[in-house]
Amino acid sequence: MEQVVNTSSGSVAIETPGVSWGAVLAGAAAACALTLLLLSLGIGLGFAVVSPWGDRGLSSTSFEIGTGLYFIVMAMISSGLGGYLAGRLRRKSVGLETVEVQFRDTAHGFLAWAVASIVGAVLLASPASSLLGSATGGAVQAAASASQSSPMSNYADMLLRSDNRPDQQSLADTRGEITRLLTTSFRPNSEVSGTDRDYLVKTIAARTGLSQADAEKRVNDVMTQAKADLDKARKAAMHTAIWLTLSLFIGAFAAAAAAWEGGGVRDGTWGRANMRETMARSR
Repeated sequence: MEQVVNTSSGSVAIETPGVSWGAVLAGAAAACALTLLLLSLGIGLGFAVVSPWGDRGLSSTSFEIGTGLYFIVMAMISSGLGGYLAGRLRRKSVGLETVEVQFRDTAHGFLAWAVASIVGAVLLASPASSLLGSATGGAVQAAASASQSSPMSNYADMLLRSDNRPDQQSLADTRGEITRLLTTSFRPNSEVSGTDRDYLVKTIAARTGLSQADAEKRVNDVMTQAKADLDKARKAAMHTAIWLTLSLFIGAFAAAAAAWEGGGVRDGTWGRANMRETMARSR
């Protein structure tokens, strides 16, 4: 991109890059650092307002909404700072129209937000996966680990089933077998199939000493609770994804707007008086 500069000897065309990557990276680094700071503060505040006791602390709904709003505020503050620095530190454009200068400033803010988002996603990928795995519940984790033990484990369990074996099995072996049975049976139909269900009821009755009817009732109650917990985890993950998406959109807008302000301060055109003078000159 050429910029024309008027000198005493005439007009001189200077080749200048359209993007000041130094300013973009500086803004992105500041945004990432402030995000880390605010994230640490948010974790501390979260532990302060929740309680393991049911009658104390915020409810799960209030905590979820508060967390989503904090994500948005965090994105606005960190992205705004990064965008402002990117616009303020960007190389001043000479010989360009005001609209083009404003576009470049906002573009630098958007680029700073994009770089910060990518770097943050890479750095926070492992912690985010751990938090998401914790949110889905221990039952899902146990089922996932059991299903990954061996693709043939469930078939081996089916071949070795016996009406007399539950009394001879250890509790750990029975627990592992039931976990694998539930994992493979829940996948296709979200329900335990007839044959597996009969074997499950028979195993529970043998292990607990319950009657056939009581064992079947316990299986029904546990299956209902498992479905409710899985559905609750699904909704929590969905709401978290929506809040994160909304915070990203707002963060991008805040970065672009702050970069526009930073560019105006850099050029001395920001403020009502300067804007009125600019409008007067354009007329």
